[in-house]
Amino acid sequence: MRVLGIDPGSACTGYGVLQSESGRCRLIEAGVIRAPRGDLGRRLQCVYERLQTVIAEHRPEAAALEEVFAARNARSALVLGHARGVALLAARLADVPVFAYAARTVKKTVAGSGAADKRAVQRALRLQLQDVPEQLDASDAVALALCHLAWCRAPRRGQR
Repeated sequence: MRVLGIDPGSACTGYGVLQSESGRCRLIEAGVIRAPRGDLGRRLQCVYERLQTVIAEHRPEAAALEEVFAARNARSALVLGHARGVALLAARLADVPVFAYAARTVKKTVAGSGAADKRAVQRALRLQLQDVPEQLDASDAVALALCHLAWCRAPRRGQR
């Protein structure tokens, strides 16, 4: 299974593509989309177009994003919501199903603690994968993809 993790932002959007075969995960590509300063519409267009390219190139079977959370700054939350919407749109227009995970779930799944900080998540990723990116936005996206793969493999409640 190939999964695209997306950590949306209006200035920097992280992405990571993981491939899982026979229970082993491999990082295919990860990076950060840096949108130009200025007009929000132009920044969102840049994020959308780059995500379209990543999706077309890697053809993921699923995309994983962080669930919406309440932020202290309403304006920041609104702009983040726009970036998240663009990521959702890029995936859905390419017929890629989108799954959302709470930040605490991602941290607990990858690092063992729902209270882990970004660096702890990155260190935990390095124990599981090769070539984990230095940029925190990219490693957060990889963590989202890994979380999705872990939850896909996990036995469902009530099933044996």
